[in-house]
Amino acid sequence: MKQAIANGASQFAKLKAQLGVGSQCGKCVCQATEILHNELVKQHQFVEFDQLAKPAA
Repeated sequence: MKQAIANGASQFAKLKAQLGVGSQCGKCVCQATEILHNELVKQHQFVEFDQLAKPAA
């Protein structure tokens, strides 16, 4: 999984497509999401929540 992230899988959907993560019972989704977040933080590719699009008022 870490190798896939290092190779550009920066979203959970990409990990799911490449590795099949979370496509069966879903028990690994929380751990996979945590690993993804931690690896992106290491790569400085994370997005702050205040930078995300906000719903229209």
